[in-house]
Amino acid sequence: MKFRKKPVVIDAWRWTGEVTEELKGIVTKPPFVFNYKSKSLSSNEVVLELTVETLEGTMIISAGDYIIRGVNGEYYPCKPDIFEKTYEQVEEK
Repeated sequence: MKFRKKPVVIDAWRWTGEVTEELKGIVTKPPFVFNYKSKSLSSNEVVLELTVETLEGTMIISAGDYIIRGVNGEYYPCKPDIFEKTYEQVEEK
């Protein structure tokens, strides 16, 4: 048997690695967590890592990934290539 995914409109934001005004109210509270990680053992450079708790566990959101709010209000990351194959922009009414 074959099935087609039902058309569903979702909210999504592109994560640039910075907290923009648009994302401030979303990523600064649970289920999102910021972690400061050392880039390498030999470097003093620290990078900001964003993670989100999903139904599948903790997932890292890399710069360039999309943050999707699903139909039940859950959040999860999506790589840009998969996002662009799966979603298209809709006109807001």
